[in-house]
Amino acid sequence: MHTYSRAFYALKDQLTPIYDDREAVAIAHELLHHITRMDKVQRLMHKDVEFTEEQEIQFTRAQTDLLNGRPLQYIIGFAWFMNREFIVNEHVLIPRPETEELVQWIIDDNTDRVISIFDIGTGSGCIPVSLKLSLPDALITTCDISEKALETASANAQKLGADIHFIGMDILDTEQQNDTGVYNVIVSNPPYIPVAEKANMHSNVKDHEPEIALFVPNDDALLFYRAIAQFGKSHLASNGSIYCELEAAHAQESKALFELMGYKNVTIRKDMHGNWRMLKAQAI
Repeated sequence: MHTYSRAFYALKDQLTPIYDDREAVAIAHELLHHITRMDKVQRLMHKDVEFTEEQEIQFTRAQTDLLNGRPLQYIIGFAWFMNREFIVNEHVLIPRPETEELVQWIIDDNTDRVISIFDIGTGSGCIPVSLKLSLPDALITTCDISEKALETASANAQKLGADIHFIGMDILDTEQQNDTGVYNVIVSNPPYIPVAEKANMHSNVKDHEPEIALFVPNDDALLFYRAIAQFGKSHLASNGSIYCELEAAHAQESKALFELMGYKNVTIRKDMHGNWRMLKAQAI
């Protein structure tokens, strides 16, 4: 049987060739916390305690999955977003800290008014759920093309107590947009990675997270931004705003697209890492 200490160092050393040192340490700590229900200090105080038989089995399975590139969040079944625990699985993207900045932008802009929000491509539901919990009077509708994603998002909304309306919709299919209303805010973290870049991505992303939520054709990186901008022309209230997460490499092109399609005050922002990651565009 592994002790708490031996398990941590063994896993960290095995993960170091796959991840950088800092990430390997973080993953090892998170898994051990999940298995033992003890934080770092508690585990240090009990470093020579051996796993139970059940904990040993759990650790061995997770270890195998991690070494095969499966993300930790899918192994333990949840990810943190804006200090809340969201259910995640292979049907949804793992929420990223950068997306929290997009959500916070919307919250900051709309704290003192009641608004309606339409979220495109909900995935885990981390964006609409977080918005609803911070803007409780907001009326929020969210959509996704994936039934499994909608099931996961709905489970998160129920778990966290967020009243949200869910619909199945492909934003690229204009006929499916007829039953949607008019909103003060439209938000999306759409697919934006050209397929050609897949070869350069870490295996834990490209081999495990849902491709439909990640990739766009090489010859049309702005496919979803064009569709969102077009959707906004008939579904965004006067002076309403669209907020999108961006790929930094196409941020300026995305800004130009919204300007070309008649939006005003088109603004892009950098994320915590200094990458152009967020866009806001206002309707006339």
